[in-house]
This record gives sequence, C-alpha cells and structure tokens, in this order.
Amino acid sequence: MGRANSTAALERRVRRLARRLGLSLLVAQKRNAQIIAHGGYMLRADADLKPVFGNTGYEFSADLDEVEAWLLAADSEE
Repeated sequence: MGRANSTAALERRVRRLARRLGLSLLVAQKRNAQIIAHGGYMLRADADLKPVFGNTGYEFSADLDEVEAWLLAADSEE
C-alpha cells in the first residue's frame, strides 16, 4: 500500500471532506469486539453535535470506506 492510500492518508482526506460539509470524523477510542469487527468511525454534525452516520445499531459502526462513500454522496447532493 502506497502512502497516498494508507489508512492515515485516507483518514486525512475524509476529515477534510467532512469539514467542508460541517461534520467531524470521530474515531472510537475504546474498542470492543463489535467495533473492531465493523469499523470504528462515526460522523457528527458540528452544529448540534448529533451523530449523522456510523451509529446504526451502535456507535462507531462504520468503516472508513463507508464514511468516505457517504460523504462523497452527500457532497454531490449539495
């Protein structure tokens, strides 16, 4: 995996896109088996601090690729 496709690079890219949409990317600090199996990321609206994605069934339920896809879809709607 090259630097441009590393997890850290993808996280930075997703954070920038989220920021443009008024959202914050949150990463689970305390991981449990469920979070480890499915991702560990969630998006929160900066305006009201409410989760907008990655909280289905439990918090931090999305993986980074799912978050990026959701953000790209939301960005194309604007």
